[in-house]
Amino acid sequence: MKKFPLALQPYTIREELKSDYLGSLEKVAKLGYQGVELGLPPEGMTIEEQKSHLDKFGLQVIGSHGSLEKLTNDLDSIISYLHTVGGKYVTLSSKFDTKQEVLDQAKQFNSIGENCRKQGIQFLYHNHHWEFVQFDGKYALDILLEETDPELVKLELDTYWVKRGGEEPAQYLRKLKNRCPLLHIKDVEAGEEQFFAEIGEGILDFKEIADVAEQIGTEWLVVEQDQSRRPVFESLEISQRNLAKMGLIE
Repeated sequence: MKKFPLALQPYTIREELKSDYLGSLEKVAKLGYQGVELGLPPEGMTIEEQKSHLDKFGLQVIGSHGSLEKLTNDLDSIISYLHTVGGKYVTLSSKFDTKQEVLDQAKQFNSIGENCRKQGIQFLYHNHHWEFVQFDGKYALDILLEETDPELVKLELDTYWVKRGGEEPAQYLRKLKNRCPLLHIKDVEAGEEQFFAEIGEGILDFKEIADVAEQIGTEWLVVEQDQSRRPVFESLEISQRNLAKMGLIE
């Protein structure tokens, strides 16, 4: 089985970054993470300085997240940032209350994706559980996939939110041949609350998920844990260690 490079979505350490930006990123690298989805540095630090620090830590910026408004009105600044730090992906999340909203946003996503493609960047959509609402018997996420160009709009599928949406992550991932370069991995505690769990500490089968990810062309596994019952760096260490024990990461 392929061994994937491992990245972190730093929403996981959002509070820690506020108090010790560089120290927190260095801790991430020391725990064995090789990549990070990151945006502009904090005030007082240039992008070049940020990249220099990340290079020293051995962390690669693989992509950035932005809002629909940001990607519609200020896409060039995100792309310029990614070119400077060496990232390839720009990602957004959204929400749809009606089928028409899905169709309308699909057109917007195609446009954003085309603008990204022209500048050597890949546009991704990141799901939550609300895309598994049905309109006319189809999931909003399925409609979105049908209405967007597979080359312009790919997914950053999130395993936890697929499960919360009522589907099995590995099965849904099978639909995404060459369309899911980044995979957000987070586990789900057993029980009614379905709280976030460290990888390998919950109910999801990550060996099966990784096997499908390899088959469909996924490049990076990206850990994100929105909330934790443990100190956050302890959670990140557990996820990394369990992934290593499963033989899934480099």
